[in-house]
Amino acid sequence: MFDESVAPEAPAPEHIVSETSTRLRPEVLVSTLALAACGGGGGSGSSATSSAVSPTAAAPPPPPTDVQASRFLAQAAMGSSRADITEVQSLGYAGWIDAQIAKPRGQSLWDYLVAQGYNVPANIFAEAGFDNAMWRALLAEPDQLRQRVAMALLQTTVVGMSGINTAWDQFAMAAYVDLMFDNAFGNYRTLLEKISTNAAMGSFLSFNGSRKANPKTGSQPDENYAREIMQLFSIGLRMLNMDGTEKVPAQDTYVQADVIGLARVFTGMTYDTTDTSTPDRNRRPLVFNASWHETGESTFLGATVPAGTDGPGALKIALDTIFAHPNVPPFVSKQLIQRLVTSNPSPAYVARVAAVFADNGKSERGDLKAVVRAILLDTEARTVPTDANAGKLREPVMRLTGWARAFGATSPSNAWPIGDTSSSTSRLAQSMGRSPSVFNFWRPGYVPPATTIAAAGKVAPEFQVTNETSVVAYVNFMNTLVPSGIGDFKADYTALTAKAADSAALVDEVNVVLAAGQLSASTVATIRGAVDSIAATSTANRISTAILLTMASPDYLLLR
Repeated sequence: MFDESVAPEAPAPEHIVSETSTRLRPEVLVSTLALAACGGGGGSGSSATSSAVSPTAAAPPPPPTDVQASRFLAQAAMGSSRADITEVQSLGYAGWIDAQIAKPRGQSLWDYLVAQGYNVPANIFAEAGFDNAMWRALLAEPDQLRQRVAMALLQTTVVGMSGINTAWDQFAMAAYVDLMFDNAFGNYRTLLEKISTNAAMGSFLSFNGSRKANPKTGSQPDENYAREIMQLFSIGLRMLNMDGTEKVPAQDTYVQADVIGLARVFTGMTYDTTDTSTPDRNRRPLVFNASWHETGESTFLGATVPAGTDGPGALKIALDTIFAHPNVPPFVSKQLIQRLVTSNPSPAYVARVAAVFADNGKSERGDLKAVVRAILLDTEARTVPTDANAGKLREPVMRLTGWARAFGATSPSNAWPIGDTSSSTSRLAQSMGRSPSVFNFWRPGYVPPATTIAAAGKVAPEFQVTNETSVVAYVNFMNTLVPSGIGDFKADYTALTAKAADSAALVDEVNVVLAAGQLSASTVATIRGAVDSIAATSTANRISTAILLTMASPDYLLLR
């Protein structure tokens, strides 16, 4: 059972409660993840003065334990090594977040593609290089919090490589992902504007080249982006309370007339040049062709764009209107919580984060730095839930990055030849930047049918790509990757070598660094038994077995 019940309402997010070190075992993961063969399953002080004694001051919280720090990094980073865990213990949760936000932006995907020579005429209608650039960023850059938040944003404001229909697809997609990285700690209003003028998005949701209505031919403006920017990127389908619950009685956020009116705003947008000899136009914002743009009055969401307003002016009115909608704080906040912490956050958790989205304490709406802090420092994130079924299914890509970051996987040639991992029959059933549709690989409200999850009224988004075939594919893929890597992309198990002969020490280290201490006693015993069946002198085989069985166990797959 994957029951996402969460802890009772906690104090305000600034009052951080230390995580309990208790390791709780999931009761049963859904049948598609029941890998039985792998053994899964399961101080104060006071100061005196001459006249009075001051009240007792509260002692600062103790540093996180290694398990607590590892669990925090499972929510906030792409993975954690021993050094990463030590850094969190030294800086504390808030200090680590501040240090990560202060880190400079690493090399862009675009610049990697250029540096590696992918901007040659032979690649004008190819995808070559994109996956290499994507994996390099996720596995090599030190600003891990930026990577993690950017990937959350990429899954909520979706563009997928296969849906781009333009020259230099890989550069267009790289520019879009770079936009996520560049704005991960910025303002959500700015992000909306960036994606609304992005070439990849313009192709993916077909508003690039959309023209005003033509009475002679009967053509109408393209409505795709107008619909999705409301439904998926900002306000959703139903009116919400600030805690993310739907208002009663149910109220739609928009009707078809709003889509029609908003679609008029996005007419006339196009590239700033027709030159396709280089990929450069895919990096620059789309511009308005005045002769294609609708200048008549447009109404939507209770706002009006006056007749005669030019394209940039109409776009500003539209985005300001959307951004000011009361649904934006809870709608966006809940999805970010789902991507980082838990599939079913309590309404109180959502409300606390949404309040920060609405006002960061400095009268700024949409400050993503403040929102990310609120999500990760909230007591509901930092306290291991007492419900044995709470948490979220680890994303397939995050399993790979978690392993690679934990054990120092590198690509000395800088090629990062992992490739497209979206196949559900031979790889991970997920690959960043390759979503099959604007709905991502899974919808935030997905409920596995005819399961105890559904009966409990819970959601489990990642289960939309989880079935018997995809689970076997994942295990088989990692069974090759963990011991052997791909090309020159390999892990470094030097730190585990000294522990390999001692199954208890080996499994414990893998449990802490890779699984945040979540393996149950029975799972640990099963994995140790498998390791001990291998000769003590077979160091590499013992290490690979400990890692693979950990990654195949439901205890690991369910992040609590």
